[in-house]
Amino acid sequence: MATTYETLQRRAPFLEAAQEQYVDLLTQQVGRAPGTEGVPTLSELGPQIAPQNVLTQAAQQAAATQAGLGQLTFGPEGQLMGAGAGTGVAGFQPFLDQAAAYSGPQAFQAFMSPYQQQVIDATLAEFDIQAAKGIPAIQAQAIGSGAFGGGREGVALAEFQAGSDRNRAALQAQLLQQGFSQANQLAAQAQAQQRGLASLQPSLVAANVQQLGAAGTSGLAFNQALLDAQQQRAQLAYQEPISRLNVLGTGLASQAGGIPISTQTIQGGGAGSAGPLSQALQTGLQAYGLGTIFGGR
Repeated sequence: MATTYETLQRRAPFLEAAQEQYVDLLTQQVGRAPGTEGVPTLSELGPQIAPQNVLTQAAQQAAATQAGLGQLTFGPEGQLMGAGAGTGVAGFQPFLDQAAAYSGPQAFQAFMSPYQQQVIDATLAEFDIQAAKGIPAIQAQAIGSGAFGGGREGVALAEFQAGSDRNRAALQAQLLQQGFSQANQLAAQAQAQQRGLASLQPSLVAANVQQLGAAGTSGLAFNQALLDAQQQRAQLAYQEPISRLNVLGTGLASQAGGIPISTQTIQGGGAGSAGPLSQALQTGLQAYGLGTIFGGR
């Protein structure tokens, strides 16, 4: 009967056992699906976005109101979803409309003094009193010249009255012109004020929007940093066991390179040949330097 031989190569038993344990542990880690017991969920492991805060939303609403838009609506994450029906009138428009009203030909009327007519009446009444004091002088002159009651006295009185009436009319016109000029000046001043307010209003709103937006952005950045830190902690918790396994795998690989592989030849079929168990023991003792102790080579 022909003799047959079978050659086997094996690593050290402790290394094979360690490798088998490593594979078992690695298989267990691969089976740790996100969201299972003791494992972070996918939402915890994945990126998260901090929602818009009330300060940013207030800034957006202020800007929308300034543009004449209605109430803004926001989604669950604070994102802008839409705007309601607004007035369509920008924040500065009322001031421009009022400025236009003060520029028309009748604008002065709103600034006429309600006491102007009383002033005119009182001034003219005083004028009439002072004018009447000139008549006795004319009459006295007529008496002195022997013309009292005559035609010359009548002419003198008529000329005096005509002059008085002209002066009275001129005084009244002057008073009316002063009132109109003052009212017209006040209307122009009010128009300039309204134009100034129309220019100032957008800058004030813009400053308010900028301050709200800056505060909202700062808060958003802080909240985002918190979410990023939470994500990093979840990822560390998920990766930490795998990282330890990687260290173990690296150590096993380095050990495998420094430990010799034992070669075992099993003879079968011949009479008087050693059995497989005897050959395996002999080969193992030689491979680990223990063969000399037991007389093996």
